[in-house]
Amino acid sequence: MAIHWDDMRIFLAVARAESISGAGRALKMDAATVGRRVSRLEDRLGARLFAKSPQGYALSDAGQRFLAHAERAEQAILLAGEEVGGQTEQLTGQVRIGAPDGSANYLLPQVCAAISAENPQLELQIVALARVFNLSKREADMAVALSQPASGRLTVQKITDYHLHLAASRDYLENNSKINDVRDLAGHRIVGYIPDLIFDKQLDYLQESWAEHINVASNSVSVQINLMRQGAGVGFVHDFAMAFAPELRLVLPDKLRLRRSFYLIRHQDDRKVERLNRIAELVIAGIRQEVARLEAGLDTMGAGR
Repeated sequence: MAIHWDDMRIFLAVARAESISGAGRALKMDAATVGRRVSRLEDRLGARLFAKSPQGYALSDAGQRFLAHAERAEQAILLAGEEVGGQTEQLTGQVRIGAPDGSANYLLPQVCAAISAENPQLELQIVALARVFNLSKREADMAVALSQPASGRLTVQKITDYHLHLAASRDYLENNSKINDVRDLAGHRIVGYIPDLIFDKQLDYLQESWAEHINVASNSVSVQINLMRQGAGVGFVHDFAMAFAPELRLVLPDKLRLRRSFYLIRHQDDRKVERLNRIAELVIAGIRQEVARLEAGLDTMGAGR
């Protein structure tokens, strides 16, 4: 029984989107056509690949088994294209990079702009989400993460360490009591994450700092920084983001400093695809360079900026 790659491609899209409509959008195909193609594939295989419910399309046991074969076929086609076409100097195609919004807003734009300038036929997409990306469902081709994954067929490369300091707006600091020591923070408004929306333990700054509760909160780093710019209170800011918020001033820079790390996460099979390897190398090098450049700039400005 012959199974066509196009049927596998549609199956993979539905499995990753968990819906016919989502797969249709990804494939730029009418949803009704996607549904018919899935039904036709199921009839050909003599097995139901999906369990359909109001919540969407979940893989059945047969679908889980078929998924492994479809993903191997996908990788084989990508590798065949690279081996036949050879490695060209310029990169092409579409690559989606997932990232938490701190790196997505303050690092990846510079990195991707530089990569794009050198490779005009390459389509780069930055997906900024305050959650862990599911690479098995191909939500992204690679993802910047704050922690190393504990499971899954994934590869992990450490990108770099980065640092955070307390900060607040000049107006806030001038109109509230002085902060000369960590204990002085008890009487100040604190900006931070919404506790039940923290998606990675590395974002739970309360576990290793002075704050007992958050007064003004958001699940977005960018929103937190904008809250601080508007005088909402004191909070942690990435050193590499300070250059983008000239209203902010460092608070207790010599007494409270956090260190965190970025990792690049990829699907294990993608390590065989040279094009993705080259892009991953450029992303890692670019983020390292930007973190070093922006943190060095903050050091030259000092605590009184």
